[in-house]
Amino acid sequence: MSLSRIEVVAGALVRARGEHVACPAAEVADLLTQANDAYAVQQQVAQALGWFGTAPPRYWKAGGPSRDAVLTHAPLPPRGVWPSPATAGDWPFHMRGIEAEIALRIGHDVDAAMAFTLDVDSARALVDAMTVSIEVVDSRWQESIDAPALCKLADLQSHGALVLGAWGPFVARDWAAQACEVRIGARAAVMRRGTHSLGDPAWLLPAWLRHATRHGETVAAGTVVTTGTWVGILEAGEGDLVTAEFPGIGHASVQL
Repeated sequence: MSLSRIEVVAGALVRARGEHVACPAAEVADLLTQANDAYAVQQQVAQALGWFGTAPPRYWKAGGPSRDAVLTHAPLPPRGVWPSPATAGDWPFHMRGIEAEIALRIGHDVDAAMAFTLDVDSARALVDAMTVSIEVVDSRWQESIDAPALCKLADLQSHGALVLGAWGPFVARDWAAQACEVRIGARAAVMRRGTHSLGDPAWLLPAWLRHATRHGETVAAGTVVTTGTWVGILEAGEGDLVTAEFPGIGHASVQL
């Protein structure tokens, strides 16, 4: 029996993860023609590797380059979500890109019917906490972050690991004035202010919740979504200590 397009791409990613190798995206890129193909691959890989069992994912990433772009979403393997301060140890990275982000925690169960009704304000009202997060960007493709967009989306939008700082109350902030500082090893700090691509991390909540419940699932209270980088992707190496601080919100760190 011949494999479906989705099975071929998912199989490549499962092998890459199991053998800790990178596969050529060029060999499978033509098999993915739309975002739903990439999301189907995400689901097959998760099932093959037993990431979530019968429960819905509790950690997600979502985001996009602007409010005019189509947002993307990926459920995150829970073994790769670590509390700060974290140590990566022997976690198998091919690359170590660093994104400093704000993660939001949902304080209310959300089913598909509720998600359909949400706008930004009503979705924001469901958030009960926020924290600083560091996403370590990685890829199972040889082309890394230069792989075709749908291949990256199939590969959890190039996710490697997520570090979460201490949770604090979710309160109104002037996101345009929010500062962010990232330090990697002994290099000079990277400073940014008001650089979230969507202007407000909560802006993506309605689209993410509709995506996460699209097949009838419920997003459970306590589910976490990290919302996109404030610093682009910064290069880090094995052995680097990475810290991210958002003044007034908190900080997170990971020893790579």
